[in-house]
Amino acid sequence: MSIAMSPDETVFASGSVDGRLRLWNIKEGRVVGDPLEGHKDAVRCLDWSPNGLEIGSGSQDGTVRRWNPDTGRQIGPMIETGHEWVNAIKYSPQSDKIASGGNDNMIRVWSKDGKLLIEIKGHDNSVNSLCWSKDGAHIFSGSEDRTIRKWQSIDGKEVFVLRGHTHPVTSICVSLDERHLVSASRDFSVRIWDLKTNGQVGDPLLHDDELATVVLSSDGRSIASAGLDKKIYIWSLEAVLKQAGDQVRAHIAISLAHSLISNRLSVMSMHSPT
Repeated sequence: MSIAMSPDETVFASGSVDGRLRLWNIKEGRVVGDPLEGHKDAVRCLDWSPNGLEIGSGSQDGTVRRWNPDTGRQIGPMIETGHEWVNAIKYSPQSDKIASGGNDNMIRVWSKDGKLLIEIKGHDNSVNSLCWSKDGAHIFSGSEDRTIRKWQSIDGKEVFVLRGHTHPVTSICVSLDERHLVSASRDFSVRIWDLKTNGQVGDPLLHDDELATVVLSSDGRSIASAGLDKKIYIWSLEAVLKQAGDQVRAHIAISLAHSLISNRLSVMSMHSPT
């Protein structure tokens, strides 16, 4: 149901409906060690801490667990989240906090020892995807309520809401320069948002069926999206942004041309004999 890449990109973790995690050596294409066992239900989401020292997992059993990737053992006590199903987890950039989102429409931020730091309310339906700003000051969330929201991580205050998707938002990610956010939805589309204007950039990028996930490449240049049409699409973020810029410039040029023509016709009308 989910995968997470190690920061050094040599190993990835996978989470399954059998409640287990498995680690895989990417270069050799083989399982590393024994399965990581502890969850009582399907593992819906995974994240690898930025410092590479642990893996976080969220499950339909309502818990978040932390794992040592070297020993395969669970770190500390499990976190009883209260979400019912945990749909999304994400480590803070400093690896000292974990954000979780679930079926109760809530986002909760936890210390690594399982202490609840803050509850964030505002979504009208399940929270499906989370990500942090680089400085850890903000959290972004995508929801079944078709919106994407930005929150202050210190107090849970809502900063803005992005609306445009016509069906639930399944996955979000933020560009390396934090100028854009990319989202995927069950409305068959990937959309790019300008985080300065809070507007959509260009036209939606379309699949033939509902989308399950979207990610950015480690260099930030490419977008990969996948869904129920059994296809993985790779998009050039630079090309999409350039095309959107060309469309904006063309629209401005057409608007200016119309304005000039309108002004000229108005002047001619003023000087025409009655």
